[in-house]
Amino acid sequence: MALLRFHQENKLPSAPVCFEATENITVLAAARAAGALVESPCNGTGTCGKCKVRIPAALTAIRLPAGCHHSLTPAEVKEGIFLGCMTEIQANTAADTVIDIVLLERQDKTAVQILSQGHHLDVALDPVIRKQYMPAVNQTAVLAGKSILGTEPGNSARVAHGLVVDIGTTTLVAALFDLTTGRELATASALNPQSLHAQDVLSRIKMGATAEGLSTLHYDIIAAINAMLDGLLQDTGLTQHTLYEVVFSGNTCMLHLALKTDPASLGKYPYIPVLWGDSCHQAAGLGLHTAPFAQLYLPPVMSAYVGADITAGMLAADLANLKGTTLFVDIGTNGEMALADNGRLSVTSTAAGPAFEGMNIACGMRAAPGAIEKFKIEHDGSAAIKTIAGRPAVGICGSGLLDIVGELVRTKLINKTGKFTGAENNLAHPLQRQLKKENGKTIFAIHPSVYLSQKDIRQVQLAKGAIRAGIECLLAASGLSAAGVDRVFIAGSFGFHLNADSLINIGMLPEAFKGKIDFLGNTAKTGGQALLLNRDSRKKAAVLVKQAKVLELATYSDFDKTFVNCLNF
Repeated sequence: MALLRFHQENKLPSAPVCFEATENITVLAAARAAGALVESPCNGTGTCGKCKVRIPAALTAIRLPAGCHHSLTPAEVKEGIFLGCMTEIQANTAADTVIDIVLLERQDKTAVQILSQGHHLDVALDPVIRKQYMPAVNQTAVLAGKSILGTEPGNSARVAHGLVVDIGTTTLVAALFDLTTGRELATASALNPQSLHAQDVLSRIKMGATAEGLSTLHYDIIAAINAMLDGLLQDTGLTQHTLYEVVFSGNTCMLHLALKTDPASLGKYPYIPVLWGDSCHQAAGLGLHTAPFAQLYLPPVMSAYVGADITAGMLAADLANLKGTTLFVDIGTNGEMALADNGRLSVTSTAAGPAFEGMNIACGMRAAPGAIEKFKIEHDGSAAIKTIAGRPAVGICGSGLLDIVGELVRTKLINKTGKFTGAENNLAHPLQRQLKKENGKTIFAIHPSVYLSQKDIRQVQLAKGAIRAGIECLLAASGLSAAGVDRVFIAGSFGFHLNADSLINIGMLPEAFKGKIDFLGNTAKTGGQALLLNRDSRKKAAVLVKQAKVLELATYSDFDKTFVNCLNF
């Protein structure tokens, strides 16, 4: 039996978190069982390369499967660094064997750049929640419509608050509102802690389909929301006892996990959700820090992969009432999109994967200080780089990744198939000198220790190809062409930081969209705001969902062919 002692990097010999390995177990599984935080966005499948640990000794107790060093450099292997998900501790080691495991600091551990605002729809203040003082008994009733949620002593009719939470796959935004004035009082944001276990929707469905995984993912999201909520209440001097309603805006999977509902049906044909939304639930019963009788409202969803965040976004953008043809795209790990053709609505979604979040990218990271977020090749061939917070570059976030690839495609250092062009010693191209060899493979060096690899380009191709294929199929199914689209709305926190030219340069969006693109920001939050503050908005959202035609790309006959055609730049 081996005793594992988990230490945070640079904090030895601080008190470690310990775990006794009574059976063969991976380092990642042991860390999770012990409560030690190890980031593993791919949920232990060995593809993201983020669960790196250092094991200085006791190597005889370790079993490594073939090929487990695939995402480690020779220098890291020499240094004693391992992937936690691929490194198995053998239980039949010598008695009283102690193994110290160092958890490496994550480069993106600092505050992440998360957008909390976006385009919103002006609505009249008419919330579902209202209060009525009853002088005969000196009590105030809290009502949801005509139903009494609870009562309070005295006259508190002028005090009522609500919360909107945008549960993104990677990020969270919570906004606190005064229901008597409609004023936004405070906003908070954070990483979705579920992404430490499983980065994209499909891997989260797989993890959530087990009782243990569902419990972990549910606990993590509720704890994170409560932490944001507690901070908001402290900042505003309010208490949870005046918080009567919470609106969750998120994709279908996130809503299932937040309500501790098995998401397994979302991952297998015919992809039928258990929760369809447009429903109210007991907030305190989920462990939310609200008034004991507060309710939670879930907006309606359209399918397993077109969720309440898109319902809220369509509402915020007023898609149903726009003249002409409008394409609405939320670019992220789960690329969701809606098409409005003079009020005729159709929606679909496509699995873009985690590349846009910096995952599966050699130097990828989240949008934190030091991440390259902008990249431009000037007329003289020099490269202009902008990092978040002006810090020295330590990695590349999603917007920077698309800028880099887009600029290299535009200047033909990357050809249409995604290959770096020319040999490293051919200086005909101004940036040819930045093509170097790393472990025998060509990379584009951007900054000391920050580079773009050929594999990274492939990840961008797969992600952008999925988005573009979804757009092409949605247009084709509606009998429309790209040239016939009047306006393109890009929604979401990630989308807001993108460069329209880069999206066209890499072919994620067709050339015909040039000059038609607007960035709306976090419409999942602002649409949720309308649902919180105006009861008629809920009726409109329900009508939107009923009107929308869902195109399931998993069963769409031409999707595979279209996807392959969309891979090239």
